Amino acid sequence: MEATPQRVLVVTPHPDDAEIWCGGTIARWIKEGAQVHYLLCTDGGKGSDRPGITSEELAATREQEQLEAARILGVKAVEMLRRPDGALEDTPDFRKEIVRQVRLVRPDVVLTTEPYRMNLSWHRDHRITGQVTTDAVFPYARDHLHFMELWREEGLEPHKTGTILFWGTERPDTFIDIADTLEQKIASVKAHRSQMADRSEAEIAGFVKERAQEAGAQNGCQYAEAFRQVTFRT
Repeated sequence: MEATPQRVLVVTPHPDDAEIWCGGTIARWIKEGAQVHYLLCTDGGKGSDRPGITSEELAATREQEQLEAARILGVKAVEMLRRPDGALEDTPDFRKEIVRQVRLVRPDVVLTTEPYRMNLSWHRDHRITGQVTTDAVFPYARDHLHFMELWREEGLEPHKTGTILFWGTERPDTFIDIADTLEQKIASVKAHRSQMADRSEAEIAGFVKERAQEAGAQNGCQYAEAFRQVTFRT
């Protein structure tokens, strides 16, 4: 992408997914004047192998970690649906929640997780989030006869989003240079301490840099993030 979008919505399944996959892009766009909003779909309450911790305790911890990570990147707002981790389904009410946020934020670009991976394992919540977000953007948020109550009762008019960028794709075609925001991305990933407890700070930084180098090598950058782009006629 050559132009920096002005308004961005990030639809992320779990706390830490956005920072790991697109934290550098988010930080870069914010520095260039973009306004970025998060929609966090689940509470992250299953993502631990620590004995004795409850889902409720973990969810509360991860919520605070997500808010700190978003603060580090400069995200304007984090909306949390708090749906149970591992229980996302393609349902009208989930679709409506995403449509609501699309119509509220009115993004130029939506960032979310790739729903279609053939050769690599992928968390079910990621697949569902990517698919439902795609449908919410097109055609549900665009067409006024879908979820008319959002317009009539909440004043949220239809919105046409121009582009979705999918992270975690096997077929990237869009690369964002993140050399200038790599350290900010690393700091945001470190904020998710409950997920990084078995890694030292140096190991976290090495992990993030290695992935950014792999993406950059595909497009002549030192450090990059990779996406599959879908563009809609607006």
